[in-house]
Amino acid sequence: MGSIANAIVPAGNLSKMYSEMMLKDVTPTMFARFASPGGKVIQSNHAAFVYGHLAMYPHRVMDMLGLPKGVTAVPEGWEGLFKAGVECKDDPAGNIYPSMEKIVAFHKAASEAALAAIAEASDGQLAAPNPGEGRMKEMFPTVGAVCSFIVAAHPMSHFGQVSAWRRCMGLGSAM
Repeated sequence: MGSIANAIVPAGNLSKMYSEMMLKDVTPTMFARFASPGGKVIQSNHAAFVYGHLAMYPHRVMDMLGLPKGVTAVPEGWEGLFKAGVECKDDPAGNIYPSMEKIVAFHKAASEAALAAIAEASDGQLAAPNPGEGRMKEMFPTVGAVCSFIVAAHPMSHFGQVSAWRRCMGLGSAM
């Protein structure tokens, strides 16, 4: 593993560990529900939305590293549910979002594939300029910087949402 990958992969592995921990005691029936402690609905991102949203990004790692999307290819119809800027919806009947099993499995497979690709990437690949444009290129000028955001910083910010959602759902600490 190159030195740049060695700086990214451990943070990505920590994020992966949190992704697994945050699901402790979460059931399929609550996975896509807004919390309502004391009967007051809290309109915030639930676990289904967060895991589906995060699963939308690993294919970008593959693209930037010139690899086939493989297991990171976003399933048909998911972009409209999970892309950045889409509103998270309460799903009491379970007919808006894919099942917990499908979302978690895709998130896990895509995240693991992205981490494996980063681990195998050369320092030259990760030091290459970010091929994106606009604000993302300004914030993350190299491929390695974008990869770090995708596998570590971005997920961790959303796992904070899941942690708060868990508490509002009456679940204890995931730690």
